[in-house]
Amino acid sequence: MDDDNKKILEKIAKRFNTEESCLEFLSNIKWQNGFVCDKCGHTNYCKGKNEFSRRCTKCKKEISSTAHTLFHRCKIPLTTAFKIVYLSCVNPDISSYSLSKKLQIRRMTGYTFQKKVKHCLSKENSDPFIEALLKELSS
Repeated sequence: MDDDNKKILEKIAKRFNTEESCLEFLSNIKWQNGFVCDKCGHTNYCKGKNEFSRRCTKCKKEISSTAHTLFHRCKIPLTTAFKIVYLSCVNPDISSYSLSKKLQIRRMTGYTFQKKVKHCLSKENSDPFIEALLKELSS
């Protein structure tokens, strides 16, 4: 791994060292223009049961900061998922074997999430979470 990637991975590990820091980042990006309930469209909310989730005050639906994002139902730690996103964006040709070796995860785990990232990148509209993460790491 070249020195630049190594430095960025260290920066990710420092900046996003806990699940809470990742959830906070996702929450800030997801609701930067305000909360809108997925179910009823209401804009008022209160704190949800889990940290960084929000609960609609009208229909009582609880919405996670990962819901309907690239990280929806993510089975790996968000700290690892953020690293996969970065490595997949910086080096689109990286193999799942290389990912698994660098991040010390199972090859299929890396492959599955990398496939999800590539799908988001191939859309006409780029993913705001990926853009925000890359912007955060480049500063």
